[in-house]
Amino acid sequence: MSRRACLTSVHFRPIRVNIYAKRNAHDRTGTGDASGICTRRGDHSGWTLLTNHARVLLSIARDPGARLRDVAAECGITERTVQGIVSDLEAAGCLTRTRAADGRRNQYRIDTASPFRHPAEAGHEIAGLLALLAPRPADVQDVAPDDSARQP
Repeated sequence: MSRRACLTSVHFRPIRVNIYAKRNAHDRTGTGDASGICTRRGDHSGWTLLTNHARVLLSIARDPGARLRDVAAECGITERTVQGIVSDLEAAGCLTRTRAADGRRNQYRIDTASPFRHPAEAGHEIAGLLALLAPRPADVQDVAPDDSARQP
């Protein structure tokens, strides 16, 4: 048989890959995914209720001095993706980035009066989302002014 005949007679077997097995391989219970949100057994739709932008915003709200590497680990996405999302949030005016006092890290400030971008949520500020999903610690929460300190 000629060399050309050998090359043309080779048959390739199709390879089947189970993409869901790898994504949920670390889920030993079979009742949820890596985020801890319970799903039906065998439900592999892959969607979540919050977007990556919302997750990054919430993570930064919880710790404004966090490194992007830590934010990425918390959100389950890459550091490069977090960098892009932070740039998006900064461009939209939801977030400002300043250099921390030590000169080595960034400090983030969230503008809670920023509106949601989608028309369906028009008129709502991101403060409501942050209050619901990233409440501030008790020692940082605003305290109502004491009425006795006011002068008539």
